Amino acid sequence: MTWWRGVIAASIVLTVVGLTVAGLRERPPPATAVQFGRVKRAPIVQTVTGAGKVAASTTVKISSNLSGDLVELPVQVGDKVARGQVLAKLDRRRFEANVKQAAAAHSAARADINTTQVEVDRLSRELARVQGLTDKGLASPAEADRAESDLLAAKARQAAQADRAAQAAAQLEEAKNNLDRTTLVSPIDGDVIEVSREVGERVRGSDFNEDVVMTLAAMHTMEVKIEVGEHEVVRLKLGQHAEVSLDAFDGQTFDGRVVEIAQKALVKNPNTEQETTSFPVIVALQARPDGALPGMSAEVRITSDERESALTVPVQAVTVRPTAALSDASPPAEGGGLVAARKGEQFTRVVFVVDGERRVKARRVKTGIASDTDIEVVEGLKDGEEIIEGPYRTLAKELKDGDLVEPQKPGGAFPRRG
Repeated sequence: MTWWRGVIAASIVLTVVGLTVAGLRERPPPATAVQFGRVKRAPIVQTVTGAGKVAASTTVKISSNLSGDLVELPVQVGDKVARGQVLAKLDRRRFEANVKQAAAAHSAARADINTTQVEVDRLSRELARVQGLTDKGLASPAEADRAESDLLAAKARQAAQADRAAQAAAQLEEAKNNLDRTTLVSPIDGDVIEVSREVGERVRGSDFNEDVVMTLAAMHTMEVKIEVGEHEVVRLKLGQHAEVSLDAFDGQTFDGRVVEIAQKALVKNPNTEQETTSFPVIVALQARPDGALPGMSAEVRITSDERESALTVPVQAVTVRPTAALSDASPPAEGGGLVAARKGEQFTRVVFVVDGERRVKARRVKTGIASDTDIEVVEGLKDGEEIIEGPYRTLAKELKDGDLVEPQKPGGAFPRRG
């Protein structure tokens, strides 16, 4: 029985030693749970987006050049008006009186011209008579000089009367223009969107302070003004197509075109950490949506570039790694993956490609345009290659060349790298 106990004890010892040795051996690192994807050829559209307010392309504020009481207001908010249509009238009595006064002054000035003309004609005849007598020796040269001076003085008075008549004519024209201005007419075809005055109120005309009676808008042409960042405005060109969605029209989009790109930046919070630089861009709607009104909120999506067929990967699949840490020391083609230089360290755009053994390699890539979900890969990948597209934290910080990977379990926890 003693030798049996020795055999059992030896077996136990050998088992413990074996387990200990096995535990001390270096274990291979566990596979990293990731999300797989593939390089695919597909159409891609790059867009620039922004939010703004709907406005009429043409808005006109109607005000008076004259001060006076508002006596007629034949239009109201919502009315359609045509070019030349009467919008409002001021009390005309004072201005009619001014026209009559100016007309009388003009008539008097013309009468004075006729009077001086009679005098000029008389003195001309007198000068001719005196010169004839002087030639016969019946009058002295002094008498001829006096007659000539009288004629010249009359002609000067005639010229002064002509100037006063011209001045009176100008005053009459101004009085008539002021009388016409008591009637306010529409300069455009449009709609009345605001009426600021009522009949009986006094309108104050001024060249310095505008006293608006009403506001008109050409509602048949509408636009949206948005602000675009400096990194995006360089992609925009006049005439580019845009899709416009209005908050008030759920689920509907409307066609538009870029009609104006500001050439001057709009800088907010200058010289602070919150400083932002943007450029106003105007998108005109191709047609006015039925029921659309100025001031409605709108979202604009401008197509800045597109490809009918491009190699694409999900946007999140492209990440960056320090250039020095990559096994591939050859830089990509000009304009390739270099994206940043921070404290002397350069970074390169990469995509992690999966080999047949489920190990990954950081592949340098050159990217092109990007949509909201995908990005074009110009160099570095082939159609159909398997790549890693997530999770974001794993791609951004943890994954490296040669790592073993496995599919992430849907909806549950996944193994973390040891």
